[in-house]
Amino acid sequence: MLKFLIPPTFTPTARSRSHFSFSAFQLFRFCPSVFCAAALTAQAGSPLPQQFQLPTANRALFEKGGEERFFVGTTGKSWESGTFGGVRSGGFQLHEGLDIRCLERDKRGEPVDPVMASADGTVVYINRKSSLSNFGIYIILRHQVDGIEAYTTYAHLREARQELREGQPVKAGERIGTLGRTANTREGISKERAHVHFEINLVLSDRFAEWHKKFQKGQRNDHANWNGQNLRGLDPRLILLAQQKEGARFNLATFVRNQTELCRVQVRDTRFDWLRRYPSLVTRNPVAEKEGVAGHELVLNDVGVPFQVIPRAASEMKSKSSVFLLSVNDAERQRNPSGKLVVQRRGKWELTTSGANLISLLTY
Repeated sequence: MLKFLIPPTFTPTARSRSHFSFSAFQLFRFCPSVFCAAALTAQAGSPLPQQFQLPTANRALFEKGGEERFFVGTTGKSWESGTFGGVRSGGFQLHEGLDIRCLERDKRGEPVDPVMASADGTVVYINRKSSLSNFGIYIILRHQVDGIEAYTTYAHLREARQELREGQPVKAGERIGTLGRTANTREGISKERAHVHFEINLVLSDRFAEWHKKFQKGQRNDHANWNGQNLRGLDPRLILLAQQKEGARFNLATFVRNQTELCRVQVRDTRFDWLRRYPSLVTRNPVAEKEGVAGHELVLNDVGVPFQVIPRAASEMKSKSSVFLLSVNDAERQRNPSGKLVVQRRGKWELTTSGANLISLLTY
């Protein structure tokens, strides 16, 4: 079904797009003159929906054989160790973003590449004190893309743009900082490995700070709800390449819903932030609609993204426990063990401490 934006000269933001989207039939019925103008615009080539862009001028990702010019691997390792997933420590260490190589340097060899917003959005967090995080100086932006509330992270910056403030709107391609190599790790980041660490995330809970204070006693939390434990990553490389291939047909919600299943977990919770923030990931269940919702079934990928949530009636619940591991896709666990969410003990599958913490936070 065709969709048009009204009026045709209106330039929508990611937020306004959801309010101004009409089917072709609705547009013709209520405003035929606008329909005709919109149809002509469509024939001439309608603007693409909101999509993610590369955060720097380095576009080697889209060039055949360009991976070594795009990714920065860890010290002594190949470019693959700068990609997303279990790409470190023999596949058992998770890297939730892309390490993108710099293109420009000053006379001292320090990087000077502008880092740009990957999509229209809002600044939600800026950490200007590199000593407070192994991400060094970093920025988090919030976006609305295809009904998905996504968050991009730009880390190891040399600086965040001085006048940038939390709550400030930004446009795709707008400079938000400068690529660098800041971090609080003992080994640091060498000039040769200078890069921007880029993530596309979903947020687990609005109550992370409260949860952390209650369940992670003795551990510091310098970043409130923007602690990395509250973010679950999508693979930016796959998203960017799919956009390049599919163009306007790419849909982020569809991409998320098509993740590979690692496990299913039943929870006896009926209200938690994920349901409100990501309604497009909730699957209708006629039984629960008829009998009432007693809990939810969470379908998780290997890094813990609940890419499908199914309301369940009391008659469908498999256990009286508040949290119950329903099933595990062992083939996927063997392919991608870095999430460390499930473990088999004495022939029985269980959630690990990391897996239990994820469910606890998600439903807190």
